[in-house]
Amino acid sequence: MAACTFFGHRDCPDTVKPKLRRAVIDLIENGKVDTFYVGRQGAFDAMVRDVLRDVSSEYPHICYAVVLERLPVKQGECGCPDYSDTMVPEGIETVPPRFAISWRNKWMLSQSDFVVTYITHAWGGAAQFAKMAERQKKTIIKLA
Repeated sequence: MAACTFFGHRDCPDTVKPKLRRAVIDLIENGKVDTFYVGRQGAFDAMVRDVLRDVSSEYPHICYAVVLERLPVKQGECGCPDYSDTMVPEGIETVPPRFAISWRNKWMLSQSDFVVTYITHAWGGAAQFAKMAERQKKTIIKLA
C-alpha cells in the first residue's frame, strides 16, 4: 500500500473541499493509498483533517494522523479533545522549536508516495515543500 501527505497555504477557501474529497477518494480507490499524514498549521490542514475523518468512515481500512510538530503540553492543545488522530514522529523531541515544523514536514514527505497540494503563490512553507516533493519525484495532485 501507499501513503500520502498534504501541503497547502494557511488560507484556503471552503470551495476547495469537494475537490480535496474527490482527490482523497481517488487516491484510496485508484492509488491504493491507505495512510495519510497532515499537519495542523492552517485552514488547509484543518480541511484535510475534516475530509480524512469523514472519508475514514466510508473506507475503514485507511488510517490518518495529524502529525504534531512538538509534544503537546496540555490537554486540547492540538485542537482535538483526545489526541486520538494525532502522532508525534520519533526524533522531533530533539529538534529546536524554530525548526520543528520544517522537520515534521520533511518527515511526512519522506513517508509518502503521493502529495496533495493547494499552492496559489510561490513563497512560504507550503510552496517550499511542494517544490521539494517535485525534486523527490513524488506523485503530486495539485488542487489549485
